[in-house]
Amino acid sequence: MEIGQKVKVCRLRDRVPAEVVGKLGQIGIITGYKMVDGSGVGLVVEFNDKTATWFFDDELKLA
Repeated sequence: MEIGQKVKVCRLRDRVPAEVVGKLGQIGIITGYKMVDGSGVGLVVEFNDKTATWFFDDELKLA
């Protein structure tokens, strides 16, 4: 997945705050990358309400 692509949040891997759970099923745009778990890479997604959070790539699918 690349910056600028539209993605849909299809699942959540871990327990997360309620505000992130509310993003399940929403579509956003990838705006960047984040190093996670020391070696993994997460994807930063921005939504229509201008909020942004990161997800693992297996939690997203192209929209």
